[in-house]
Amino acid sequence: MEVVRPQLLIHGWISVFVLLCLFSFEAQCFYLPGVAPQDFLKGDPLMVKVNKLTSTKTQLPYSYYSLPYCTPKQIVDSAENLGEVLRGDRIENSPYEFRMREPQMCNVVCRTVLNAKTAKELKEKIEDEYRVNMILDNLPLVMPIKRPDLDTTVYQHGFHVGLKGQYAGSKEEKHFIHNHLIFTVKFHKDPQTDAARVVGFEVRPFSVKHEYDGEWNGKNRLTTCDPHAKRTVTSSDSPQEVEDKKEIIFTYDVEFEESDIKWASRWDTYLLMADDQIHWFSIVNSLMIVLFLSGMVAMIMLRTLYRDISKYNQLETQEEAQEETGWKLVHGDVFRPPINSDLLCVYVGTGVQFFGMTVVTMTFAVLGFLSPSNRGGLMTAMLLLWAFMGVFAGYASARLYKMFKGSEWKKITLKTALMFPGVVFILFFVLNALIWGEKSSGAVPFGTMFALVFLWFGIAVPLVFVGSYVGFKKPAIEDPVKTNKIPRQVPEQAWYMNPVFSILIGGILPFGAVFIELFFILTSIWLQQFYYIFGFLFIVFVILIVTCAEITIVLCYFQLCSEDYLWWWRSYLTSGSSALYLFLYAAFYFFTKLEITKPVSGMLYFGYMLIASYAFFVLTGTIGFYACFWFTRLIYSSVKID
Repeated sequence: MEVVRPQLLIHGWISVFVLLCLFSFEAQCFYLPGVAPQDFLKGDPLMVKVNKLTSTKTQLPYSYYSLPYCTPKQIVDSAENLGEVLRGDRIENSPYEFRMREPQMCNVVCRTVLNAKTAKELKEKIEDEYRVNMILDNLPLVMPIKRPDLDTTVYQHGFHVGLKGQYAGSKEEKHFIHNHLIFTVKFHKDPQTDAARVVGFEVRPFSVKHEYDGEWNGKNRLTTCDPHAKRTVTSSDSPQEVEDKKEIIFTYDVEFEESDIKWASRWDTYLLMADDQIHWFSIVNSLMIVLFLSGMVAMIMLRTLYRDISKYNQLETQEEAQEETGWKLVHGDVFRPPINSDLLCVYVGTGVQFFGMTVVTMTFAVLGFLSPSNRGGLMTAMLLLWAFMGVFAGYASARLYKMFKGSEWKKITLKTALMFPGVVFILFFVLNALIWGEKSSGAVPFGTMFALVFLWFGIAVPLVFVGSYVGFKKPAIEDPVKTNKIPRQVPEQAWYMNPVFSILIGGILPFGAVFIELFFILTSIWLQQFYYIFGFLFIVFVILIVTCAEITIVLCYFQLCSEDYLWWWRSYLTSGSSALYLFLYAAFYFFTKLEITKPVSGMLYFGYMLIASYAFFVLTGTIGFYACFWFTRLIYSSVKID
């Protein structure tokens, strides 16, 4: 009978992993969405696609065709990646037909008569300020708005479904729909050939009560918008009201405008950042915190520790040895395994997994692989990297577990693989059920849910086991000093060294280093703006790592000096407490910046921010823990212990 060695199993898993990577690179190298330019000759058809309806007031996306808009003969879904589905994108074809460099006027899309149900739905969407999103050649539709105070043009995503207003002399508020759209397609022409590339897609929406002669037969000439009579729509003076039994005629114009913007720069207007000075201010502010902490750490390391170590190493007589105070006094207890050491191993492993995912994702983002033109790319990359980083999670938790003299490595591995994702999945499932209840397109379909579960159990869990097996096979990390059999009593601490107080103080500075950038991230998520300042974010992330490490080292040193050797959990919670401030800031942002009124939308916001804060806790806690772990090993290996 053949015996399969564990080493062979590991080699098998590694080869499967390498093959998966090769296949994924093979698939990627042919075409990256939004990266391959498309040339159009004069008269070539341009495919306009429709995306979800979005609102910053409800945060619940809906499918475009959930409203009584004109539909093509057959609605075809565009293939969406995992990230797009999780974002609630539902990209479908539309009845709008353009031809390159061939302007059109007063094109009738369709006529529809509202009933009580459709009129109510439209009114609700107008009330909640829903916006219609469209896509042409992978560029999202934008609405240019002139800002006279800054003498610049700002772009808003999509256009509002409609608007509210009153007729002259009436106080009753009515709802009006935007049923006439003037599209502007900007193109950059190749001087050598007749081909052109799309570099801009803009819209000006109007509400017009269209009129025509006789009975409607589909071919009637409109009296309100007639290219032959050179009568065009330029204002919403006689708007189209939304009421039961009202007829709505949807029309559009298409204008083509040559542009000097090259195809490679076409996203620049979308990503235009008018407030980069604030980001530099944020970085300078964070650097001040880092310099202050670095000074404190340097002072501890160079002056205090150097003096302490010299003094301790010169102690010769027994009397002097009995009188020693400070951090050396607890050398026999400082590496004693903490209570709930299993849980600490799990959280440290998860933090390493998160750290690996964040570093790799940010590196790819800084290099430009995850630009907004590659819709859903960032989310997909994060999920895949999370799964593959399971190897490091298993390795880190197993190494720590073996150091704590643990023997049941499979149990700790299973906890590492299931605990954090399990909590997040339960929260996500509850939030998804709420979205389902609202019949929103943001609800994740069953197929995608299955894909996420497969990613977790099919890839992440086995990789955690691989990492854990390798980590547990390695020799245990040796403590620099021996641990006493009987634990010493911790003396009564000063009020400022109280665990709760010092933990809460420790989280303020890491949060302070990132909170300005956090404002921009929250704005991009909840106010549907692009976030593409990954260069700034990467600098802030490095500052966060340094701040977490330094504040934990400083507080850990003060703790050991006051003869309190219970540093394991305290080091994790000190920097991890910054997540509490993150959640409190998210609550402040909700009440001051957002106009969310629906209870379900509020629950979604706080649910997702709870998940984000939990992830931030795991990440920052692990950084603090490893900094303190390195620090304690360094100082106790530098002194002679009799």
